[in-house]
Formats: sequence, C-alpha cells, structure tokens
Amino acid sequence: MSEPIPGGAMTAAPTSGAPQREARGPLDFLPLGASAQKFANWLGVAAGIYVLITAVSLIGGGFKAATGDQAGQLFQFASNPFIALMIGVLATAATQSSSTTTSITVGLVAGGLPLEIAIPVLMGANIGTTLTNTLVSLGMVRDRDGFKRAFAAATVHDFFNLIAVAIFLPLELMFGLLARSSAWLADQTSGTDGGIFATVFGGIGAFVKAVTTPGADAVKWSTSALPDPWYGIALIVIGIALILFVISFIGKLLKVLMVGRAADVLHTAIGRGPLTGIGSGAIVTVMVQSSSTTTSLAIPLAGSGQFSLRQIYPFTIGANVGTTVTALIAAFGFTGIEASLALQAAYVHLLFNLFATVVIFGLPFLRNVPIRGATWLAQLATDNKLYAAAWVLGVFVVIPLVLILLTVIF
Repeated sequence: MSEPIPGGAMTAAPTSGAPQREARGPLDFLPLGASAQKFANWLGVAAGIYVLITAVSLIGGGFKAATGDQAGQLFQFASNPFIALMIGVLATAATQSSSTTTSITVGLVAGGLPLEIAIPVLMGANIGTTLTNTLVSLGMVRDRDGFKRAFAAATVHDFFNLIAVAIFLPLELMFGLLARSSAWLADQTSGTDGGIFATVFGGIGAFVKAVTTPGADAVKWSTSALPDPWYGIALIVIGIALILFVISFIGKLLKVLMVGRAADVLHTAIGRGPLTGIGSGAIVTVMVQSSSTTTSLAIPLAGSGQFSLRQIYPFTIGANVGTTVTALIAAFGFTGIEASLALQAAYVHLLFNLFATVVIFGLPFLRNVPIRGATWLAQLATDNKLYAAAWVLGVFVVIPLVLILLTVIF
C-alpha cells in the first residue's frame, strides 16, 4: 500500500500486485465527476504555477526594497561559500523540497543577492533534497535484506551529490565555471542581442510578467502602508509563505494526476540501460515536479529487489536534472536585467547537475564511487542501525550547523 512520506511524496508499492490506496488531491472536496475533477486539478496546477511565479517576483521585489544597494553587505555572513552551502543543505532538509530553495534563491538573485553567494546555496539544495528518500528507506528497517538494498539505493543519491559538490565547488571558487557558463547562457536567452533564443525567451518572459504583474501588484498594494525596510521584508515573507504552500499544493495535484503514469515510465525504462535510466528519472521528475517523489518511488522497488542498485543509480541522477525545471519556470516572472539575473541563477542549478552527470557518471573511475560508498554504508547500517541515524543526523543537521557555528566564531 502506498504510504505518505515527509514532504508529501508517496512511495510506490513494493510489488505490482499489492493493493494501492487511491491518492487524494487538495481539490477532491469539489462535487465533480471524474472528468470534471481531472480538469479542475489541471486548472489547479496552472493556478499554482501562476502563484509560484508571482511569489518569486514578490521575493525579488521585496529583497530589493528591503536592502536597496546593500544586498551584498546584508549577506556578508554568507560570503563564505561553506556557510552558503550549509544554508542550502539546511533550508532544503527543513522544507523537504529543493524546488522551494531554488525558487526562493532565484527571486533573491533577481533582487540583488550576489551570484557568488547563490551558487553554493543551490549546490547545497542538491544535498538537502536527498534526505527524503533516505528517510523512506528507513521504513524497511525491520527487513534486513530489504533495508540493506533500500538504504543503498537511497544513499547512492547522497554520495553522488556530495561528490558533485566536492568537485564543482572548488572549480567554481577557482575558475567561476558555473558563473561564466550560466552568464553566457543567460545572455543567449535574454536581452536584445541574444538572437532568436533571446527573442523567444524574452517573449515568454514578457507574457508571463504581464499575466502575473496584477497579482504581484495587489500584494504590494496591500503592504504599501508599511515603511521601509518592513515593506520589503513583508513581501519576502509573503513570497516565501506562498512558495512553501504552492510547491506542496502543485505536488499533491500532480501526484493525483501523474504518479500512476510516472510509475509506468519508471517500470518501463529504469532497467533498460544507464542513459534510459537518466532520461526516465528526468522525465518522471518533470511530471511530478519533485525529485523527492521521484527517488522515493524507486526506493521500495530497490528494497523489494525488483531493481538493482546499478539500475536505480542513473535514475536518481536524472531526478537531479529534472528538478531544475521549477527554478526555470520561476525565472520567467522577471523582465529586463532582473530576467537575466533570475535566468542565470536557474541555469546555475541546471548546469551544475548536467556537468555533474557528465563528469561523475561519464568518467569510468568516478562512476562507481557512489555505488561503492552506498554499498559500504548500507552494510554498516544493516549491522548497526545507529550508523543510519548518524548518517541522517550528521549529514543533514549536525555537520551543517557545526560548520556554520565554527565559521561564524572563527
């Protein structure tokens, strides 16, 4: 039977013959027939995307109003890249949604947050998002062999993202790899001199901006009586609250609409080879708008032995790529220089995951490192469950908090 997990994700049934509870959506209270209900759910998704883009726009405008030209000074405490990285880990672990962290970060960059601070935050979001499927694997703790397979399938995602950060954060600090490549890509898709791509993306951005501006203006009007910087702070708080709500809302609707199809894609493609696995992971994540849901769908399949760790591994990598779509959608809520900055931040997240896939999975001497790490850790956790608890608390809570504390003190 399907079980809810932290963050709202729903696991797939361990076996195809097991009975499954029908997913309930947030709009199921409406007295509608099946077809009308499905249409209402899709309208809900569209409305959710509208609110998401509006909320990101509010954060950008609020951050600019609250800080003026002092954004860099305000976030001086996070100018240390390791603090920014840990903020990304903690924020994503707390919200159980990398989409929430990346969408908020896109809005902050559009409002003036320096990109050199945003890049480690976006990297940290990749680490934090792996917590959900690791927690899901703990649900099989009473079955020794099943737990071993499930925990390995969950932590292979952890190891991959940790290695990705270990490789690309130093490269970014030394050469500005992501900043330079994302700036070039943003130039090609925004502004007036980027050719056909800029024309198309600019047109989409202008349309989205025109549609979402009335909603953003209504919120700004309702808080306009507040003095600076409280006016800007209020917009940021409202924007974050809306994102937290709407990401969950969209996710629940898409689970009703798409999880069955997503599971079919998973079952059909996951065992056909690594490239197919990566592609199916990306497609499923775009379908359900949640990498946590995608990877959590795969954990029971791994635990039951239906798929091996080597088959699950590329699928989780694809989930990293698919989850970047949310930030790209959010970036379309801006025009002009703000659009270029927002798109650059979204492209950072996309390029980071694409580069990591090519380097780690593409190089034979690195490809199997996450598998070996996950297999080793799963064996330790199977022999002594304290290792599993230490991993979850250490990687996602204790180490980030201690590093932030030590960096602030010293």
